[in-house]
Parts: sequence; C-alpha cells; structure tokens
Amino acid sequence: MSGREFLVTSVEAALLAREAHFAPRPAAQAPAEAEAGAPPLSAPDGGETWPNVHAPDAARAASEAVQKLEPAGRRAVRAFLANPTAFAGLAILALVVAAALAAPWLFPDDPLEMAGRPLLWPGQNPRFPLGTDALGRDVLAGLVHGARVSLLVGAVATVVGLLAGVLVGATAGYFGGAVDDVLVKLIEIFQTVPGFILLIVLVAIAQPSVPAITLSIGAVSWPQVARLVRAQFRALKEKEFVAAARALGFGHGRIIFREILPNALPPVIVLASVTVATAILMESALSFMGLGDPNVVSWGSMIGTGRELLRTAWYLSAVPGLAIVLTVLALNLIGDGLNDALNPHLAGEA
Repeated sequence: MSGREFLVTSVEAALLAREAHFAPRPAAQAPAEAEAGAPPLSAPDGGETWPNVHAPDAARAASEAVQKLEPAGRRAVRAFLANPTAFAGLAILALVVAAALAAPWLFPDDPLEMAGRPLLWPGQNPRFPLGTDALGRDVLAGLVHGARVSLLVGAVATVVGLLAGVLVGATAGYFGGAVDDVLVKLIEIFQTVPGFILLIVLVAIAQPSVPAITLSIGAVSWPQVARLVRAQFRALKEKEFVAAARALGFGHGRIIFREILPNALPPVIVLASVTVATAILMESALSFMGLGDPNVVSWGSMIGTGRELLRTAWYLSAVPGLAIVLTVLALNLIGDGLNDALNPHLAGEA
C-alpha cells in the first residue's frame, strides 16, 4: 500500500468513527434521564437529537442564569429572611412596635396616674399583670407607653444623625482636598469629646424634653455615620460609572445623590440599625439619671423610679430593663442579618 492510499484509508476510518459517535442511539440505549421523563435536547437545526446533552443539565444551567439575573434587592431580602437570627430579631421588634402602636387602645388612661394599690407584685391582681409601682401606677401600661417614647426617640434621632452624617461624609469624600480637611477636623472635634458627656451637656442646656433629647442624641451620633460615608465615597468616586456620569455632563449633585450614594447605602443601613439601639440606650440612661422628659413615661424613667426599691420590689426595674434588652438585642440581630445580606463577600456574591 502506497503512502497516498494509506492516508486516504486513515481519513475514511476517522470519518466513519465520527459518524458512529454522533449517530442517534436506539431507544434501548437511551440514557437514564430519558426513562425519567427528560428527553435529550434537539439540535438547533431541527435534525437528530444530541445524545450527550440532557434536559436536567440544561435546566440547571438555565436556573443558575436566572438567579444571576435576579435583582440585588430581591436577593438581599431573600437572604435576610432566610437568616434565622435576623428573622427572630425582626419578629421581636415587630412585637414591640405593635405593642407601642396599640398603647392608646390597650391603655387609654394616663400611665402616670394612680391605678391601684401600690406595690402589687406581678400576678397578684388580674387587673395588673405586671403589678404596680410605689405610686400605684400600672407597670404594664407604663411599659407599653414607654415603648412609644423609646422607639420614637431612637428612630428620629437616627434619622437626624443619618441626614447630618451623610451630608458631611458625602461632601468630604466626593470633593476631597481642602473641603475634606476642614470637614474631617470638624468630625474629629466632635469625636474628641465623649459622646454621652456631650449629650448630658446639650440636654442640660436645652432643658429635658423629648424633642431636645432626640436632637441631642442625633447631634452626637452623626460623626460615625460621616466617617463611614466619607470612606465609601472616597472608594466609589474613582469607579467607571462615576467617570461615565462626568463624561455625560452630570452635575455634582446628581453624581453624589443619584450615582454614588445608592451604592454607598448598604453599610449605612447596617449602621442605622445599631444607631437606633444606641439611641434607645442613651435615652434610657438620661431618664435613669433624671434628665428625661418628666411629662412622659419611658423605660429609663421606670428603671430610675424602681432603683430605690430594688431590694423589696426588684420587678419595677427588671421589667423595663428586660424590655430594653430585648429591643436592643432585636436591633443588633437585624443589623447582623442586614450585614450578611447586603455584604457581597459574606453573601457569596463577590
């Protein structure tokens, strides 16, 4: 056999082997997937089926592609709700908020008025499930009405701190230079003074009231937010989408609030949940020291009232203290869940 005849024979053998490999197989040799009701995929030209590509693999690939295209917000919500500790914190906080909202219907009378015999222990009188204090006031009514004050102060003070912190941090991080230097010095001035000492001074000057306490807590909470937002803006302002926005002629305001700020919000949202818990603790500490609003009842004022009877009626301080512990714990669990859901590295999205 000559070299040319050998080459032709080899090519023909290779072609025959290729046709045998890609030829459709009989029904008896069909893969197990076909018996399970998953037929092999058809060729794009409508010809013979492809025996090596099966529906379960294709379905799995399509499912993964759909998951990748799922919006980030929906994916974060699903990850948050799938976290058992975060869901438990959300349930506890929802229960506290529901009790605070229902306080006017559950206990329409003034919680500071005398309602029964003084120093009734919990369970001693069915009318007062959690007992009464030294002045005969219903502890449960004070607990529910106190939740309104504590949650209101915590939420509004956090909003005030977030607004000031985001404005200062975004301005410093975006413009940089001399503006950044001046604002960083301002942040450092506020952080050199202990926050609670500054809070006491502000409340003492403004006279104790719910608005004054709320604004004062917001005034000592914004530096942490400003430093976080500044760091986020310094990292994001060099990204390609910011350069594209500048190339399109967008102004500074639109770039800051429409382009960079939405991408800097996830860590700020996590910090906000912790700030609410800190604000509730600050308000409780002020009320415990006698610097709270005397016209309203709060958890801190209830603890302060019961400290003189701690040996004989410990429940007067334990009940509102437990409410503070559960609320702060719930907010911290929510903060951890938000961090896991919104952080791409922890969520496995990096």
